[in-house]
Amino acid sequence: MTKAIYLTNILLLSSLHPFPERSPGKFEPPNGKVILFVGQELEAIGGTAKYNDGYFDHFPAAGGVTEYTNFLPGLMSCGAKIKGLDGLTSLDNWGDGPENMSVTINNPHFKNSCLAIGLDISQGNDSITAMGGHDLLIYKLGHWIKDLGRRPVFLRIGYEFNGFEWNHYQKQFYIPAWKRIKNKLDSMGVNNVAYVWQSKGAGATRKELDDFYPGDDCVDWVAFSFFTPEQEHHPMIQFARDHKKPLFISESSPVFTDGNGVSIPLDLSKQADAEKAWKEWFIPYFRTVHNNPDVVKAISYINSPWKTRPLWVNNAYFKNIDDRITRNDSLGVWWLGETSKSEYLKASDTLFNYLWHVSAPSPVRD
Repeated sequence: MTKAIYLTNILLLSSLHPFPERSPGKFEPPNGKVILFVGQELEAIGGTAKYNDGYFDHFPAAGGVTEYTNFLPGLMSCGAKIKGLDGLTSLDNWGDGPENMSVTINNPHFKNSCLAIGLDISQGNDSITAMGGHDLLIYKLGHWIKDLGRRPVFLRIGYEFNGFEWNHYQKQFYIPAWKRIKNKLDSMGVNNVAYVWQSKGAGATRKELDDFYPGDDCVDWVAFSFFTPEQEHHPMIQFARDHKKPLFISESSPVFTDGNGVSIPLDLSKQADAEKAWKEWFIPYFRTVHNNPDVVKAISYINSPWKTRPLWVNNAYFKNIDDRITRNDSLGVWWLGETSKSEYLKASDTLFNYLWHVSAPSPVRD
């Protein structure tokens, strides 16, 4: 699609379905602009001497990287004992590949990329956080983020809050935990962070969104996971419009399932699988971006060999999936054909200033 045709389509959509006027959110680009992120661990991201076969080694540097940490001290995951804030300043692997945000942030290849952090407070830790039991972890995370200066950070507190069967969040704890984290960081003067509230993908309902929403005053962005093509019609899209918030498709990669919710084998290194994924997943995915330019302002692709990771080998959803777009030349050409368009914001020496300039201020509480 040429730029002229794209803009014409945006104008047509605007005339048929007028987008409500609203003030921009924190680090929100204008309508028709989308920050391109990639994740979700060091091997998938690449770009360093040790991890040199990931996304950043095959494509232009993305506008952001997505990585993960947690408030889960004492939990065991795939033989690793979690200590809390794993993957922030230390090299850790809880079964989903190596994580260390400091490796990424301190590498010159990433100096112009934003950072999206998935913060896990599940398995009852929403309750502990709400009652002040993780305040030390909050302060450590806050100081680390603040030290990043003007690098925009998108903090996804308790991501996929409505994944009840694996996260076990309860709204009477989750919402106070969210507010406690935000209030503590505000009190520290951490102003380079946008707070992102993320739903799961398949099966999400509007009632769940309404019930678990922390409130317009403490959420900067809303978000959801896009794994199956049906998420083109996720209820969070309308929720974003109703609450006048920018929308982040903050986890995404192709999954096709059978009637029992088990993933159908998909390996993007295989040409037939790559062609199927492009036609039946990537086209609806990018159509979601194009059809919702008023709210969809960031996307993050997970460039992962899910089926090789211990965390996912027994997971019905991901155990048969390898979603590395870096493994297929045709898919790489198609991906570049889309993401090279001017609406996708990638790493540049002007990106941070641009996002600070176009977005709304985030007041810091005394």
